[in-house]
Amino acid sequence: MSKQIRIAVLSLMMIALAGPVLSQAGDPVVPSNPSGYLLLDKGLQYRITKAINSMYNFDFATAERDFTVIMYQYPDHPLPDFLMALGYWWRIEVDVTNTRYDNIFIQYLDRANEKAERIFDEDPKNKEAAFFLAAGYGFQGRLYSERKSWTKAAWAGKNALKYMELSRGEEEFNPELLLGDALFNYFSVWIPENYPLLKPVMALFPKGNKALGLQQLETVASNAFYTRVEAQYFLFRLYASEEKRPYDALRISEYLHGKFPNNPYFHRSYARHLYAVGQWTESVEQSFQILDRIEKGQFGYESNSGRYAAFYIAEYYYRVGDRAMAKQYYLKTVAYGEESESQESGYYLHSLIQLGKIETAAKNKAQARKYFDRVKKYAKRKHPAHKEARDFIKKNKL
Repeated sequence: MSKQIRIAVLSLMMIALAGPVLSQAGDPVVPSNPSGYLLLDKGLQYRITKAINSMYNFDFATAERDFTVIMYQYPDHPLPDFLMALGYWWRIEVDVTNTRYDNIFIQYLDRANEKAERIFDEDPKNKEAAFFLAAGYGFQGRLYSERKSWTKAAWAGKNALKYMELSRGEEEFNPELLLGDALFNYFSVWIPENYPLLKPVMALFPKGNKALGLQQLETVASNAFYTRVEAQYFLFRLYASEEKRPYDALRISEYLHGKFPNNPYFHRSYARHLYAVGQWTESVEQSFQILDRIEKGQFGYESNSGRYAAFYIAEYYYRVGDRAMAKQYYLKTVAYGEESESQESGYYLHSLIQLGKIETAAKNKAQARKYFDRVKKYAKRKHPAHKEARDFIKKNKL
């Protein structure tokens, strides 16, 4: 089994085991609270919704003030620490290569887990404590898999799955727990389909159902109280890549950007899905907004988002025949790619190829060759960009 395949599997399994997470509540009917669990307290649900809306909109100061009040009121409950951790997760999500928030994220999760474990030790039937432990260990697994800390990731994922099973049986939690089931059902089938060598490994896990997993995600995205936005996040990613449903991906990303207009991840995803369905003018409009926010230093808007936005603008100008403007924004894409250390990304490599073609057309063969050589430097030999660069050099005698 190659290292790349092992990484893909562990990453996906940690995502699949992420279990329940808190997110923007939307408009579902508030359930009753016969169990006395804090998560099902009606008044607190509305307060959490307001704070989490602020968090998803990258207004972390407002969100954390509300989270701190909850922490003061419920010092022994895992909810406030988990909410704090969730805010740092979204800071990480914008650019997962940035490790500056890792320690504080893990610290808040550890505190939430410790509080949940104390509750669970006193009452092993407490579904709410198990709910938080599944979520806490699941998020730890997601981060550790991103950091290629495979032993820690596997340990966290195993704990997440254990507590997800233990948290079942409380009817009010079912929509929230369904997210973990949905992701597991989908990816436990997707992995062996895409990596046949892993079929023996996946045989150790329960049998999944990809169609059911997608259906469950759609149910959570429409009906859950706490996990709604997280389900929508996974849905638009699957619609765009695996399910080949770009217009459904666009529909969800448009909603999320409209609901949380200052969230850079949702913003660039909206621009990307507009680009994918050929709505070029709209994609360019959103991309210019992204670049403007980067220039103004708006929090969360950084080089990774800039790489996306500059590329869509460059592609638009290239297609309409404005080579000068295309060159300008391909160069921006390359610059942002280097700043974010994304030299192996498709946008970075394609931009170099386009710059090489532009310079070839302008009779600047020496400069063109430099661009193609950089493609060969950063792209693996089997990568389509590497082959295109080799073929172009040979054909044009660069």
